[in-house]
Amino acid sequence: MRDYGRELRFGVSVAPLAGEVESIRRVVRAADREGLDLVGIQDHPYQRRFLDTWTLISTLVPLTERIRFFPDVANLPLRPPAMLAKSAASLDVISGGRVEIGLGAGAFWDAVAAMGGPRRSPGEAVRALEEAIRVMRLVWSEERSLRFDGEFYGLAGMRPGPAPAHPIGVWVGAYGPRMLRLIGRLADGWVPSLAYSAPERLPEMHDRIDGAAREAGREPREITRVYNVEGRIGADGDGPLVGPPEKLAEALSGFALESGMDAFVFWPQGPPEEHERQVGRFAGEVAPAVREAVQGERARRPGAARTGGGGAK
Repeated sequence: MRDYGRELRFGVSVAPLAGEVESIRRVVRAADREGLDLVGIQDHPYQRRFLDTWTLISTLVPLTERIRFFPDVANLPLRPPAMLAKSAASLDVISGGRVEIGLGAGAFWDAVAAMGGPRRSPGEAVRALEEAIRVMRLVWSEERSLRFDGEFYGLAGMRPGPAPAHPIGVWVGAYGPRMLRLIGRLADGWVPSLAYSAPERLPEMHDRIDGAAREAGREPREITRVYNVEGRIGADGDGPLVGPPEKLAEALSGFALESGMDAFVFWPQGPPEEHERQVGRFAGEVAPAVREAVQGERARRPGAARTGGGGAK
């Protein structure tokens, strides 16, 4: 059993489909209105049906008041890190501190190359992502003139600014051992998806992150763990997140108390016209039940929250 004792957060994902702009707006407004914490939007610029993720987020920020946005996750090979950091800081200022960064090393390399991006080996992708995190944090720093001489990225006297409105978190979407160790050493969070990292795989992956964090002098519980979860509330079918709200709440409570995850981004399935209603049920029925179950269990075994989930119990 693993529980890092972090405050739970809940969010929603919207697919950036060019033909569903009004549906996206309705879902995001509903998520903000119903008190959800996060909106995550996938970033596949080479997908012809998709809007540009950063452009879409910038149009959704003015429609909301409190919810935070993040690319889930930004395609690094097509977004130079200094410019990505500048864009994130700018939108963070405009939104009043409501932007985080989900960052991915890249995938679908043929499509990336077709847009003029680099084709990277697994080792190159890891090294490039580490450099990108360091570059972005330099851009957000208070240094007057930035210099960085890396294998993939460089800064030659850049003048940074504006500063973001709050410390922007860098949450990395990754699954391989080297990437997980990088997250433990350097990142603020981890963003896996249920479809690619089932709950039974999470303990081993947490171990890699936590071991690297401790070697770097970091406390593992400082690292946010965001789980992308697909589901359909009120539908019949198999799967832990298809069915009545009680079924989803039980599954997510287990992911928090036994699998170490502390934020859940719900990807509603089914026709787009159902998504707004599903978001309302997720916010109004599922999320409160998960919070109540997790808080109750933590109260019965408070040591779990204090230990930071340092291993199996």
